[in-house]
Amino acid sequence: MKRKIQKVLIANRGEVAFSIIKTAQSMGMKTVAVYEKPDSEANFIRFADTAVMIGEGPVKDYLDIDKMIQTARKTGADAIHPGYGFLAECADFAAACEKNGLIFIGPPARVMRRLGDKPAVKAMMKEAEIVTVPGTGILSLGEDGVREILAFAEKVGYPILLKAVAGGGGIGIREVDGAASVRTQLHHARHEALFAFNHDGIYAEKFIASPRHIEIQILADSYGKVVHLGSRDCSIQRRHQKLLEVAPASSIPADIMNAMCRTAVKVARQTGYVNAGTVEFLYDPKTKEFWFMEVNKRLQVERSVTEMVTGVDIIKKQIEIAEGHPLDLQQEDIVTKGCAIHVRVNAEDPLKHFWPDGGSTVEVYRPPAGPGIRLDGTISAGYAIPTVYDSLLVKLTVWGTCWDEAVANLKRALGDFVIVGPKTTIPFYLAICDEPDFKHGIFDTSYLDNHDGLFAAVEKIEKASRNRPSAGEDDVKASSRRPILKTGGLS
Repeated sequence: MKRKIQKVLIANRGEVAFSIIKTAQSMGMKTVAVYEKPDSEANFIRFADTAVMIGEGPVKDYLDIDKMIQTARKTGADAIHPGYGFLAECADFAAACEKNGLIFIGPPARVMRRLGDKPAVKAMMKEAEIVTVPGTGILSLGEDGVREILAFAEKVGYPILLKAVAGGGGIGIREVDGAASVRTQLHHARHEALFAFNHDGIYAEKFIASPRHIEIQILADSYGKVVHLGSRDCSIQRRHQKLLEVAPASSIPADIMNAMCRTAVKVARQTGYVNAGTVEFLYDPKTKEFWFMEVNKRLQVERSVTEMVTGVDIIKKQIEIAEGHPLDLQQEDIVTKGCAIHVRVNAEDPLKHFWPDGGSTVEVYRPPAGPGIRLDGTISAGYAIPTVYDSLLVKLTVWGTCWDEAVANLKRALGDFVIVGPKTTIPFYLAICDEPDFKHGIFDTSYLDNHDGLFAAVEKIEKASRNRPSAGEDDVKASSRRPILKTGGLS
């Protein structure tokens, strides 16, 4: 049944909230931003038609399903977009929206529940003759769980990974190198998962050494049609969290890439998927094997590289599918043009193991501009970076007709990017642009471990940056701010 959305509440913050606001407004919809008190000076809330403070925070109010539903009803929103993160993959949230007559812009609750048990999904894939990474079911609590891990490790060998069932963004993942560390790592994995996702379910998985992490973006409507938007390479990571993404994935034989894309579509059909999602694989360049890993049942941070090379606005398609429209895309019409690279400009110090630099104030902000450059998110001079949220400031995506041109454009854009105040990941990406393996497109998930020299290069870049003349006062003050239309908090 088709139902036109008039006003959408964004149950998220930062870059993704800003991106959803822009797309929804371009489709003629009103938008409602929500924020906790530490985000009261964040720029994303200034671009929404209405902004509502939902609590003192930190974090807990952004994860409060009842508050999101109450705020939507109070502001007259008829739809909720959860962005990415915990609520985006929470079946209870999708069900609460449906129960209250709100359109949930994402997979229906029934699909969420089907995919929420990652070990069960792997079992489903095995029945469909789709090769998966060897793993366990959800581990028992206490000593029973420890015994299950030890038995699994004895069968597949160390190292293994412990992974949060409700996980994402590298959170709740722990590598176990031997039996002596099983209890400690299981405790840490459960604690991280419970804090981040309000769910402490953990499963174990065989550790695949130095694979490439390949994603296939899919779109599926309510009428059974599924298409893929090609591949992304997300191999360059720190602490199992992606740092840099590329579309399309290169140097994979065409027959294997086609098989991976067909498998992604098969996975979507097998699970009855609806809306935008990502099917994730590990690929071994030496053996030319690939393994299904999981389905990310939400919008992805790195969607911009796919949008740059296909011209498809994934958020717009999410909204259209949620409204009940059939997909207007044919698989043969989706053509990948050129190459795109995406980096996350985080407030982190690469020389201190990417330690977050929350609490700093942005003194100068001057983003790059020009052909082939895209920025998602918005900050400005004077912005005080909260200490309690993810360290992502903005996302930078560049496009080129080929890999070499995309790398050159990335280096140019990063060189023009000025953020004074916090430590950022910009020097780290500049160092990568000059690293020979990266320039030749050679990288996998062990890239950082095998390129220690990057951090010496980062130090040189930071030292050179400190010796540059300071920015003028006009840069510090150059920030046009839209007023916030506030409707007040919830009682």
